[in-house]
Amino acid sequence: MSWIRTLRTASPGAVRLLCLPHAGGSAHAWLPLAEALGPGVEVLAAQYPGRHDRLAEPPLGDLKLMAGHITASLLPLRDAPLALLGHSLGAVLAYEIAARLQATGPAPVHLFASAMLAPSRHRHEAVHLRDDDGILAEIDRLSGTPTRSPGEETLLRLLLPAIRGDYRAFETYTDPGHVLSCPVTVFLGDADPLVPARDARAWAEHTTGPSTLRVLPGGHFYLTGPGNTAELARAVSGQLTGRTERARQSASAPS
Repeated sequence: MSWIRTLRTASPGAVRLLCLPHAGGSAHAWLPLAEALGPGVEVLAAQYPGRHDRLAEPPLGDLKLMAGHITASLLPLRDAPLALLGHSLGAVLAYEIAARLQATGPAPVHLFASAMLAPSRHRHEAVHLRDDDGILAEIDRLSGTPTRSPGEETLLRLLLPAIRGDYRAFETYTDPGHVLSCPVTVFLGDADPLVPARDARAWAEHTTGPSTLRVLPGGHFYLTGPGNTAELARAVSGQLTGRTERARQSASAPS
C-alpha cells in the first residue's frame, strides 16, 4: 500500500510539505497542523505500516529501509518544491529522506526537525527490547500522561507491534554523516526529557545551509499544547510560502 497520504491540497506550484510521524504515530496525527497551515502549502503525511489502514502490515523495524520506501513513493511528486517535517523518530527519517532526495534530484527546500536530537548525537537505547508494560511506561514518560482511559489503553496495546517496530528502527539506527544543503529549522519543547537543547542545536552540523533552533513551551509532545500547533504552522508557513513568493517575484523580474 502507498506510504503517502494527502491531508491538504493547494494550488499548482505550491510547496509540498511531507510530514513524518513519531514512533507509533500515524498520518492523521498531522491533520491539526494541516488545517492550521492554510491553503498556501500542500500537506502530505507518511503512513507507516502497522497502523490505521495499514494495520495488517508488519512494521519494518529499519529506519533506512523505511526512508527508501518513502523516497521511492515521492518520485511522482517531485515536480514541485518539497519540504520535510518530522517529529521525534520522524525527524531522523526526514534527514534520511532528504539525503536521498539530494543525491538523486532536487534537494528538499527545507527540513523541519521536531523534538529530536541531531543524528550525530544519536543514542542507542533498548526500549524496543522491553516487555509491553515497559514500552508503555516509556510512552507515559514522554507524553507526561501517566493515566489512560480504558479505550486509550486498548488502542495502545493494539498498536504495540507497530510502536515496538518503530522503536527498533530508531534505536538500531546509525548515522552515516549526511551533509544536507537545505536550511534546517529545529523545534523543541523546553521541558523535553529526551532532547537537551545542546543536542538539538547540533543539527547545524548536518547542513551547509542555515540552521535555526526554536524553543516552545512543553515536553516531547509540545506541539499538542495550547497555541503550539498554531505557532508551528506560522513558522513553517512563513518559511515555505515566503520562499514561493520570492521565487515567483524572481521569475517575473525583468532580465
